Amino acid sequence: MSDSEDNVLNLCTKKARMSLVANADGSGDDQDDKSSTASTIMEDASSRSDTPTQGVGGRRGRGRNKKWRTKLQFKCTNFVKEDHGQPIFGIDVNKNTKDGEPIVFASVGHNRVTIYELQENGKIKLLQAYADPCADENFYCCAWSFDDVTGQPLVAVAGLRGIIRILSPIALCCVKHFVGHGIAVNELKFHPKDPNMLLSASKDHTIRLWNIKTDVCVVKFGGVDGHRDEVLSADFNITGNLITTCGMDHSLKIWKTDTETIQAAMKDSYTYNPANSNRPFPTVAQHFPDFSTRDIHRNYVDCVRWFGNFILSKSCENCIICWKPGPLADMNYPLRLSDSNVSILHRFDYKDCDIWYMRFGLDFWQKVLALGNQIGKVYVWDLDLEDPTQSKPIILTHPKCYTPIRQISFTRDGNTMLAVSDNATIWRWDRVK
Repeated sequence: MSDSEDNVLNLCTKKARMSLVANADGSGDDQDDKSSTASTIMEDASSRSDTPTQGVGGRRGRGRNKKWRTKLQFKCTNFVKEDHGQPIFGIDVNKNTKDGEPIVFASVGHNRVTIYELQENGKIKLLQAYADPCADENFYCCAWSFDDVTGQPLVAVAGLRGIIRILSPIALCCVKHFVGHGIAVNELKFHPKDPNMLLSASKDHTIRLWNIKTDVCVVKFGGVDGHRDEVLSADFNITGNLITTCGMDHSLKIWKTDTETIQAAMKDSYTYNPANSNRPFPTVAQHFPDFSTRDIHRNYVDCVRWFGNFILSKSCENCIICWKPGPLADMNYPLRLSDSNVSILHRFDYKDCDIWYMRFGLDFWQKVLALGNQIGKVYVWDLDLEDPTQSKPIILTHPKCYTPIRQISFTRDGNTMLAVSDNATIWRWDRVK
């Protein structure tokens, strides 16, 4: 089927062939030290577990370990299972909503994009589901934005085929698609200050910056000194003037976006009109990163996030590393491609996570860090401490969660954590106050 056809994604409703999920009462009104799990159509509706969800990280007694005690407590309040039965690789909560508006999130797996609403008492409501016209598509990632004129939500999705789809939950269809990478896209991120600027990391060794409003590729990061293998993850810093990337070449790179050339290209992308030009938009080719290192990890680096002025990155080595370029004492250290000096601040250790494409999550306020492993456990660290290096993880478990957890996403207030797994399940963990 041609990718240029209109309405390339078809809406499936609960009454259509998907029969995606069935929500039981799924309330969280049980005792705080127990988990309440809602069954799905794939499960026995009477099945309910009373197994405590806190494996470790509970009471540690008094004395020298007191500083490690955490107030973080989560309990499993619901899970749903999608009927395609394939791994769900990506999940993202829409953090652009205002107070009082419904909290929605999107999950991607197989050739499906599914949108849900989080409700009270642990309930998860199915809103919409989309199926790609190509049965061979396998979506890996998704990211929320909004139309800067109407304010309506938009969600970008991409995966195996390298086609970036822009979906409108209001219009119930795919409104745009971008073909540039030509091969798998592993991560999507929107600019923190410009809802039209979309970053994509690809198997083709490059990262691209798109203007989804005017349909142009603004910048292509990669080339001479770019990544030498598949790019697995990318992230903007809080101001959007820096990008960090990582991939299968074991390297981590930092790229500036506040250079005169890139800023001019971003500005020109808004005024470019193909009807008035006989040439395509002059995409900037950024061959050289502003910083690059291979001294942090010795294996595939599959997830990277900015943590203030520091960077959190993980590999298949059972640890997340917090680091920064240059010496620790110099917070204004200038980025130089010729200098790969780094300072490692801390290692967040865990177990049973030595497969790749397992992505951790940070809440919006960067107070909580969470990662799922390949046997269904979720490690959660409290970063809201005077010394975050003293944080010891709590481990969340559930007897029916035993397959790799691919990604974790938090609601904006940090009170709900969502995890997606290889057995087509979505897990909801609510914070116990």
